[in-house]
Amino acid sequence: MAPAKLDKKPINWTNILLGSALNLFEVSTLGQPLEVTKTTMAANRSYGILQAMKHIWSRGGPLGFYQGLIPWAWIEGGTKGAVLLFVSSEAEYQFLRFGTSNFTAGIAGGMLGGVAQAYATMGFCTCMKTAEITRAKSAGLGPQKSTFQFFMDIWRKEGIRGINKGVNAVAIRQCTNWGSRFGLSRLIEDGIRSLRGKSHNDTLSFSDKIIASALGGGLSAWNQPIEIIRVEMQSQSSDPKKPKNLGTVGTLKYIYKTSGIKGLYTGVTPRVLLGVWQTVVMVGLGDLAKSYVEEKKNKKKLLPN
Repeated sequence: MAPAKLDKKPINWTNILLGSALNLFEVSTLGQPLEVTKTTMAANRSYGILQAMKHIWSRGGPLGFYQGLIPWAWIEGGTKGAVLLFVSSEAEYQFLRFGTSNFTAGIAGGMLGGVAQAYATMGFCTCMKTAEITRAKSAGLGPQKSTFQFFMDIWRKEGIRGINKGVNAVAIRQCTNWGSRFGLSRLIEDGIRSLRGKSHNDTLSFSDKIIASALGGGLSAWNQPIEIIRVEMQSQSSDPKKPKNLGTVGTLKYIYKTSGIKGLYTGVTPRVLLGVWQTVVMVGLGDLAKSYVEEKKNKKKLLPN
């Protein structure tokens, strides 16, 4: 496939604000309910989707589906979106400058953006979200611990390692997630251009962008086993048979031993839906938002002083 021709530079620092706003929108709408559902299924691998939803509802009704949203998902969303859009846009642009295809540049940009967001801010937020979703309610009628009290308990017991537990699995997941999402979306966009008789530089319509992003996001759920490993490492469920301080490989062996191959793909349905929604927002709407801001900047430059 012929490399794309560059006709403009990325919008640089503006991507930080755009990424933060888009990710906060994503997680505050469909993102967190789907995140809670697939995390609950990953932590309780005997649950089907209906059983998981009943379990979530029992923990707080409709608000149970937004457990962990405030503050962890908002902190994570605002920061990881900024890092992702900035790093992936800059990396994608640089790879295109070297003459790579849209597909290759998309994969490389997504992978670098995913790794950057995991280690920059996402590790501890994802850990705390998962801990919130999977922790058991305290026995008795007394008040429950607040999210910050729970955070401090982990900090006192395990320190920085405790609140970043599973961060390497998060990085692997994000690297493969966004590499797949950006790369597959760019590949599908090029396919749509070919079907419509357009060149690599032609702009796609809004509907074509959304279709490409939705398909790219859904197909990116191939790495579900990595997500299951990540959740198991960060889960607060109390299985007395589970060995302590498992690493990524040890956790994989434990899941396979207790749940088999099927266990590594638990919760794949809400994960596919989440992937579709995240990619539509961060890739499809992200591209449209960047183009809109770029057009505004260009018009402003053309205005007479």
